[in-house]
Amino acid sequence: MTDATGAASERATLDLGIIGNCSISALIDARGRVVWSCLPAFDGDPVFCALLSPKIGGGVHAVEIEGFSHAEQAYLGNTAVLRTVLYDEDGGALEIIDFAPRWREHERFYRPVMLVRRIRPLQGRPRIRLRVEPLTGWGERVPERTWGSNHVRFLLDGMTVRLNSDAPVRMLLDALPFVLDRELNLILGPDETLTQPIARFAQDAERRTRDYWHEWARTLSIPFEWQDAVIRSAITLKLCQYEDTGGIVAAMTTSIPEAPDSTRNWDYRYCWLRDAAFVVRALNRLGATRTMEDYLRYLSNLAVSEDGDLQPVFGIAFERELHEDTVDALAGYRSMGPVRRGNLAWIQPQHDAYGSVAMTSTQLFFDQRLSAPGDEALFNRLEGLGERAWALHDQPDAGLWEFRGRAEVHTYSTAMCWAACDRLAKIAGRLGRVERQGFWRTRADAIRALVLSRGWNAERGHFVDVLGGERLDASLLLLEDIGLVAGDDPRYVATVDAIGRELKRGDALFRYVAPDDFGAPETSFTICTFWYIDALAAIGRMDEARALFERVLQRRNPLGLLSEDQSFEDGEAWGNFPQTYSHVGLIIAAMRLSRPWREMV
Repeated sequence: MTDATGAASERATLDLGIIGNCSISALIDARGRVVWSCLPAFDGDPVFCALLSPKIGGGVHAVEIEGFSHAEQAYLGNTAVLRTVLYDEDGGALEIIDFAPRWREHERFYRPVMLVRRIRPLQGRPRIRLRVEPLTGWGERVPERTWGSNHVRFLLDGMTVRLNSDAPVRMLLDALPFVLDRELNLILGPDETLTQPIARFAQDAERRTRDYWHEWARTLSIPFEWQDAVIRSAITLKLCQYEDTGGIVAAMTTSIPEAPDSTRNWDYRYCWLRDAAFVVRALNRLGATRTMEDYLRYLSNLAVSEDGDLQPVFGIAFERELHEDTVDALAGYRSMGPVRRGNLAWIQPQHDAYGSVAMTSTQLFFDQRLSAPGDEALFNRLEGLGERAWALHDQPDAGLWEFRGRAEVHTYSTAMCWAACDRLAKIAGRLGRVERQGFWRTRADAIRALVLSRGWNAERGHFVDVLGGERLDASLLLLEDIGLVAGDDPRYVATVDAIGRELKRGDALFRYVAPDDFGAPETSFTICTFWYIDALAAIGRMDEARALFERVLQRRNPLGLLSEDQSFEDGEAWGNFPQTYSHVGLIIAAMRLSRPWREMV
């Protein structure tokens, strides 16, 4: 990326904000530049791809102030509307308001494929350039343009977008510098003529979008403490659901490496059943149950293979095949390629998926707030998944961490097969199906006995990553959370202690330390740190958990967002962004640790 003088910009970091409307999203850097946005949906062509260093340049939507001095940035309270203020060296300043329109209208949600930027001078006479430089074909080409008196059209692969603006078109076409002496509005969206004045539409859209997010946040059942952090995480999770289908992406990006030059670069713009289940669970705890209902609609549309196996990840439009390839036109984050498109995890056996679906669905049978509760038909479908969980509970898989070079019987996968059978027993009891309740309880008890015998290593004195194994991994922290063991079970306490000794470095955790297909891990895995915090609370070390949680919160980026991984040394963010897993961990830990409202008010 370059600044307004053409000089190289500061080193790219993940000090990014996200805006979106559950149809599209955009990532905006600390100078207010859109550096990542895929169209027409989360999994589409990244038309703004400066984050991944397009070799031909461009891929940015920027307002650049000449003589840049510094910037300030913050979300408007409890919204997905981002405000950036740019200052120049002469005391001039301007404000950028960024959002994707979203509000309820005509008994549905208005959420077009649209990004709105509102720009106004605050002080002095700042000179600016407007750079609207989308690319197409995954960074390969500059799209053809046409223009009229108040718009520029970009002919992208498979679609055309129109930039409607009250800025002078010549300034947009040639990125000419000019003095910002009045408010300007840039509306990038469908190739349609606006039916009202541009400024009026932008002002009204901002107001209605802010109102929507204020109302959504107002309905959350948040903890007393850390309210800002929880609300920001909840909004971020909401933005990761593609509302057309209900699918939830793991993150908005592809190929931000887990560690510098590690080649651990993956495409996360798809729906992992495991990750989505965590998201649903976190938002359910906050009372945002619509996400669960939309996600269960997504699940009902997935095609299960002929043998009944459930693959771990699908596309947001139900795609089964997510063929993985590399993109040559993008050099990668800080030129640390490769840039991958697609994800081979779709072909992996990951047996925890059955438990993830069952646990997500269970609330439908118990939550009386829901307008469409679970019924016998849904229970019958879930029993089919339970049968596969039973058949596979002691079979090798790639595991939670998606190992590409080995398959073993992972303790967490077996435990989640237990969870599938356990929840089916509970649902059967709720429905009065006594015979099926006993059937699934017998199977659940058998799987639990297997975990407690072969998942426990008496010589090591802790649970282990694979049945009959010796190593640790952080997923063992979840055995209490899913209900397989109690928090005061000495075996679980010993495992938490062992993980603290062997996987924790400073205030963060490895997910595991044994070398894998790509060598030894280098960075911490953010959600594992939150799992550890939650586990400390579960075993009664509440003060230690709260203190660590407070320190971890300081490692969020300036806008309160989290990526997948962090450096142990300086806390720098790595991995895809924003990572749903990480924000789930924050919410669940905060809900467990916060002092109750009744003690505070």
